[in-house]
Formats: sequence, structure tokens, C-alpha cells
Amino acid sequence: MPTSFHFTCPKADISRLWVFRLIAALLTLCTYSACPAWADAPQPMHGIAMHGAPQYPANFTHFRYVNPQAPKGGALRLHAIGTFDTLNPYTLKGMSAAGLGLTYDTLMTSAMDEAFTEYGLIAHTITVPENRAWVRFDLRTEARWHDGKPITPADVVFSFYTLKDKGDPFYRSYYAGVAKVEASGPHAVTFTFHESGNRELPLIIGQMPILPAHYWKDRDFAATTLEPPLGSGPYRIVSAEAGRSIVYERVKDYWGKALPVNVGRYNPDTVRFDYYRDTTVALEAFKAGAFDIMTEYEAKKWATAYDFPAVAEGRVIRAEIPHHTPSGMQGFAFNIRRPVFKDPRVREALAYAFDFEWTNAALFHGAYRRINSYFDNSELAATALPDAAERAILEPFRAQVPPEVFTTVYAAPKVEGELGLRTNLKRAITILKSAGWTIQNGRMTETATGHPLRFEIMINGAQGAAFERITLPFIQNLKKIGVEASLRSVDVNQFQNRVRQFDFDIMVASFGQSLSPGNEQDSFFGSAAADRPGSRNVIGIKSPAIDAIIRRIVMAQDRPDLIAATRALDRVLLWSHYVIPQWYLPYSRIAYWNRFGLPGTLTIRGTDTWTWWIDTQKDAALKRE
Repeated sequence: MPTSFHFTCPKADISRLWVFRLIAALLTLCTYSACPAWADAPQPMHGIAMHGAPQYPANFTHFRYVNPQAPKGGALRLHAIGTFDTLNPYTLKGMSAAGLGLTYDTLMTSAMDEAFTEYGLIAHTITVPENRAWVRFDLRTEARWHDGKPITPADVVFSFYTLKDKGDPFYRSYYAGVAKVEASGPHAVTFTFHESGNRELPLIIGQMPILPAHYWKDRDFAATTLEPPLGSGPYRIVSAEAGRSIVYERVKDYWGKALPVNVGRYNPDTVRFDYYRDTTVALEAFKAGAFDIMTEYEAKKWATAYDFPAVAEGRVIRAEIPHHTPSGMQGFAFNIRRPVFKDPRVREALAYAFDFEWTNAALFHGAYRRINSYFDNSELAATALPDAAERAILEPFRAQVPPEVFTTVYAAPKVEGELGLRTNLKRAITILKSAGWTIQNGRMTETATGHPLRFEIMINGAQGAAFERITLPFIQNLKKIGVEASLRSVDVNQFQNRVRQFDFDIMVASFGQSLSPGNEQDSFFGSAAADRPGSRNVIGIKSPAIDAIIRRIVMAQDRPDLIAATRALDRVLLWSHYVIPQWYLPYSRIAYWNRFGLPGTLTIRGTDTWTWWIDTQKDAALKRE
């Protein structure tokens, strides 16, 4: 815990010479022996990096990727898919509305041009010891809720325990390393951790949304609500119609508008989200000018559906914006709680029936790259055989992980050659035979029980035909080897509820990754989350080896150590065949009506649309056309 040191004179008339001698003696002590605690006490900092030092100095005025002179004003129109029935985004109940994060501030905020660095928002400074056993945040005295009341350490303490005890189960896992939280001054709050060495935990706490204790005092935090909650962020809710739309207005007297981390951001006066049943309907609304920005996730639509007059005339801009962040993993995820998927050989065999090459050529116009890593498109991906650092991490678990982890670089099954898919399906049959399955009367059957290999693939109805046309050919390929698979498309609410209860056989799932993986890996793949409803471990992984490797990631003390541990995790996950990998893009596809000004600098994550502004001249010209 940081301490201050004060010299106290034993007598009022003590000579200056005596003081100088005392100082000299203490300096000598620090030179030739261990310094007292006060001498190397950690100092408050304006920012904190996962590893190394922040790139922006304490006196920085704005991020490099913003326009600090960006004008405020105008209306931004966005869209969302599905529905919503609550304005509290932090609980398990209900479907929360889009954009609610705009109404809340956090202790710190991230820079988009660094791997993982945070700078003060509600917190003026952050103080951590070298071993990161605790963290103290000194709050800005000017920080205010929208009702004018100050944000206090009591609000921070309330937020932590409320999110952990009543919020989404994710928070319980994410904050598990915190032993206690306490106000440590009139404007300071300190988090003490169960152990030292977790370099990410102070940054995780920095990301925590801060909630107003006085507002929630007489309200049920766990319940759904359509009453606009009190916030402190750059926007507040002005209207919300469940399942249809939500509108935010910029807070003109927002307490944090002049902070360096906010300069040039949050420029529109109003932000409106309109809801649409699915992406096909939304695209038609975009073409009609109903909203301003469309991020396109379907290659076929990007290639064929944006050939409309406004694009040809330059009124709509199509942009492919590169980024340099990990792809994450998207794929057909197995629920290994189901007995049929407990054997990794069954999971491996089914992957040979997915023809990515045909899918990419016939459905995606060749736009995608195959995912071969949970961290593809980054230095974190295991693209070569393990080096000495990785082997040191993996060796203690040699008996617990697939042998290929040590001998072979993973590559998803590829359909190629003269026989194409036929070769892959023969390989699938061979693997299933080794796992105790044979084809009997045209059906893949478990020899010991006589049970057919049968399961359901669940997709989110909001994705509509996009994933149906991908999944149905996969099902047809499975049928060729006697596997009975069916497709179930369910609405957004039912999909979410079934996922929360792990009520599925196979689903299309994604596991987003960052340039600085850490504690979130526990929620994705850790044993403790496997049986907790609502957790992100939808696969149901329970592996002591994976738990230990995640631990190495969390406790990594420098970037090389983090890279080695992450690659080790990548290998084990890939060779365990928990998913059938799908595809990724190293760029984002964005179409927008030509009414915006954009900063000239991209970040490693691409573009941040909250740095855009309404260009009044472009907007006026667009309205005249």
C-alpha cells in the first residue's frame, strides 16, 4: 500500500546540519542495503500498460487518431438487429438495448493504437506496485453523474460488488482475483488482490463501468427495466421504445468532454438506433437512407448487394478498412457436455465434412481466409512448431494434451486434389471407425450401443439465410457418411436463452481475441466456468492443462512470455478439436452515407466511428441530391 513519509524534528531548535546528516544517512542506507518502503513507493501515473510503458506522455492532449477540432453537432442514425426489453446491460435478464455503454464512464479508457494501455477517465491517476498486488485509483474531483452529484469512492465500491453479486455471471469470473475493495481517501479507492503478479488485473478493474449507488439504492438491479438509468457518460437516453428504437443525446455539460481521452470523440448531438428483424431487412433500409453506417459481415452481400445508384453516384461510400488484430475463433462449436461429442476423434472427423474451399468460392466470392488459429492475423498465433519457451510451458502436460501439440502445426482440413471432398469424407470415416463407429444400413452407428450419430446445429435466426446456406451443404456432406444432422434456426431471444443454459449440440460461436489476452481466457475456456449458466465457456471445456496454461498467460510478466503462453494455449485448443474453424477477414467492410468527416489516421484496430463527425457541407449536399 502506498505510504507518505514525513520528517518530524525531535526538537524545535534542531540544526539544519543535523537534518542534512540524517538525509545523507538515509540515502547511504538506500545505497548499500534495502531501502525502506517509503523510498521506492509506487507513484501515481496517468496511464498503465499491460507490458512496458504507455506511449502517450502525462501531458498529452488527445489521441493521434482523432481530429481534435472535430465539430460537434448533427444526428447519427445507426441500426441494431433483433429486439430489446431492458436498459440495464449488466445483468443476465433480458435483451439489453444497443449503445448503452455511451451512458456510463469507466475508471480508465483504452487507446486504440496500443495493444493494451489505459489512460485515466473517472480516475485522474492510477497507482500500482511493481508486483501489481493492489491498485489505487484517485478519482477526479470534477467527475459527475448526470444529476450533478459527484462520483465518489463509494460509487466504485458499490459498482464492484453489485456487478459481481447481481450482474452477469461473467463479472463474477472476471473479478474473481479481487480480495477486497475499500475507499482509501476522500477521492481514492483501493483494490487489493488475492495474489500478486497478475499484470492484467489492474487494467481489468480500470475497464469497470461505474454505477451510481444513490440511484440504485431503492431499485432492483437484477430486474429488467425500461426506465433510463442514471449515468455519467457522454450521452444520456432521451427515449426508448422496446424492440423498436432508442435515442441518445449528447450531454452538453458532460463533465469529461475536455479530457485528453475524449477530445475529438463523441461528436454527434444525437445517436439513434432503429431495430430490424434481420440483416437483409436492415440492408434495404440502409439503401433507402434510413440509417447512416452499415458494417457488412456477409461476403455475398458485399459483392452483389451494394450495386445501387447511391454507391455509383458517390453518395454512399464502400470501404475496406484494414486492421491488425487477432481474428479470434469463429466456427461450429461442439457442446462437449453431450456424450456424443466427448470423444475428440468424433469432433475431428466431422470437421472433414466441412468444405471451406467450396463455401468460400461459391458463396463468398473468394473473399475469406480460413481460420487456423484462435489468434490468426497476429503474432500470437501458433504458426510454427513450438520453440523452447513454449515447450517449457507444455512439457508438464504432455500426458494430458494431444501429442500433435508437440509435433505438428495445426491446419484445418482442406479440400483439394482431383478427388476433392471424397478424400476428406473417407478420412472422416476412418477416424470415426477408430472411435468405435461404423456405417450400418447407411447410418453412422456406434458399434457398442447401436445409437446413430445424430445431432442438431443451432443458428441465430437474426443471421437468417446467411448461415442456412452455409450449414445446409455441410449437413449434406455429413449425410454422405451416414451422419444425421439437422438445422434449427431460432429467434434471438430463444437463441440467447438456450446458449445461456448450454441447451444445444452444435452452434455457430465466436471467441473474440485481443492483442493482449488474459483473464478473459478463463471465461472462454476455464474449467470453473464450464458449469455456470450464462458463462462464455459454451463448449464445456474442463482441462487442468488448459487451466494451467491460462494461468501462465494471466501471470506473464513481459510480452515474450505472454506470446509463448498464448501460442501454447492456441495449440492445445486447436488439437483438441473443440470447434470446426470457419473464416476471417483482415479488414472491416463498412458502407456509409457520405455525410461524415473522418480522421486521417487509422489504428491497429481499424477505424473508430466515434471519432467521425457530421460534415455540414457534405450533409447539405447529400440532402439536396
